[in-house]
Amino acid sequence: MNKSARFLFGIKTLTVFCFFVFFTGDQVSVFGQESAEITTNESATTYSLRTPFHTLETYLRFTGDEERNLSLATRTFPPAYAGVEEAQLNAQKLRQALDGRGIIIDLSVAPKERSYTDTTENAQVYYFTNEFSSLYLERADDGRWYFSEESFKAIPQIHREVFPFGTDRLLTLLPKLGTNEYFGLQTWQLIALLGLIFIAVAVHKVFSYILKEVIIVFLKKAGYEQIANKYYMPVARPLSYMVIFPTITILLPVLQLNVTFTHYITITIYALIPLFGTVFFYRLVDVLSAYLQKMAEKTESTLDDQLVPLVKKVLRIFVIVVGGLAILSNLNFNILPLITGLSIGGLAVALAAQDTLKNFFGSVMIFIDKPFQIGDWITTGGVDGTVEEVGFRATRIRTFRDSLIYIPNGKLADTDIDNHGKRRYRRFFTTITITYDTPAEVVDTFVNGLRGIVERHPDTRKDFYNIFLNDLGAHSLNIMFYVFFPVPTWGEELRVRHELLLDIINLAEELNVRFAFPTQTLHMETFPDKPSLTPEFTESGDQLKNKVTAFLKGNKSSTSN
Repeated sequence: MNKSARFLFGIKTLTVFCFFVFFTGDQVSVFGQESAEITTNESATTYSLRTPFHTLETYLRFTGDEERNLSLATRTFPPAYAGVEEAQLNAQKLRQALDGRGIIIDLSVAPKERSYTDTTENAQVYYFTNEFSSLYLERADDGRWYFSEESFKAIPQIHREVFPFGTDRLLTLLPKLGTNEYFGLQTWQLIALLGLIFIAVAVHKVFSYILKEVIIVFLKKAGYEQIANKYYMPVARPLSYMVIFPTITILLPVLQLNVTFTHYITITIYALIPLFGTVFFYRLVDVLSAYLQKMAEKTESTLDDQLVPLVKKVLRIFVIVVGGLAILSNLNFNILPLITGLSIGGLAVALAAQDTLKNFFGSVMIFIDKPFQIGDWITTGGVDGTVEEVGFRATRIRTFRDSLIYIPNGKLADTDIDNHGKRRYRRFFTTITITYDTPAEVVDTFVNGLRGIVERHPDTRKDFYNIFLNDLGAHSLNIMFYVFFPVPTWGEELRVRHELLLDIINLAEELNVRFAFPTQTLHMETFPDKPSLTPEFTESGDQLKNKVTAFLKGNKSSTSN
């Protein structure tokens, strides 16, 4: 190649180079600027804070065991804390808390948009866990994503919450036992795991001993030996587990096991705590029912005996519902929509089952007002019989025909109830009829004898009764017999009636008093050659008045007695 050709080639090469520099130099500069915003190179280690995904990935990367570098991990904190010793300590504490609580940070769902905005708060923030509301990322003025200032300041409190009672000290003491790995666990983790099992067993034994030696003895001294023997074990076991599992949740974070394993173990324990709590309170309802049953036996009211089973059913349903909601809540289910749905559904059910609710509240009013007891004889709405059972919906009444009638409690609460069982006295009212040919003196003696029968009988009310010659009937002289019996049952009433009537019959036989019955007598006013049966009244009015006065003064009226 001659000089001119080489010169032209050089000119062409220089032109191409200048052209390349001119058109690509700005692109390289822009790329470099972009790279500077989203990545940083420190000691040949590159990391990015461009999006929430990159920030979380950076933090997890440099706090892990493989590329552990707490100084670089602090770059995810606000710039003022980068590399600071306090920040490194916080970075370690946060990772310990996340692993100890079993919080899995799912990077697959982390936003990879640089300008990501949380629509609920209308801010460029990202909450990566629901466990702690104070932990979130936010975009800074330089366009990078950091842990928020609030998150950084909350880390010590979060650490204390995950490691309460100073258990975080074990994180520095236990690793001294050895770090060799066996079955995927280090020596100190295996030893700590065995220690945790030992502590759980020891807590169970100690707690069971306390229950047996203290509570059982106390119950027996209080006179509830049957409750102690029958319900001790069913109640003690779930109660013991309720103590063991919280103990495990306190010590489990110290083991620093695999985060996925810890996550599911923690969820399981959090579900088991309310589960055993539900079992405990469910069985405790049996203890309470036994106590209430014993108290009900001491009362005179038989309605209390029916109230105890109803209270038992209500409490069991309440325990199951509350326990189920607690279990779902600990399994990270949002129970608020469920409760809202139950409320709306409950309203719909209430509207559709008004009669059922009316009967339920009717039963509540019956137990509160106690208009009758089990075994009482009542009359209501044309129904006459003995109360056998009061349920949630209806009351069962045994009629005197031996049939069963179920009356809805809502209807029963709104109607009149004649409770014969509430009577203090049982009334006996009858009319004793004797013949007209009985002399007045015999009638008076007979009436006084009837009063003596009442006074003599042990099952009659002595302070109030009425026995008088009360009426001149069409066929007889009528004596009112009005007395009361202070007896509790209808059978006792019939017995006393029987005894009094026998005494009355015997008294009548003794005085030759004849009981009258409907008869008709035919009187002929006149017979041939016979005087008329019609009386002749020849006295004047003054003479008749004098006879009455003489009769009253002669002490022959009933008032003279």
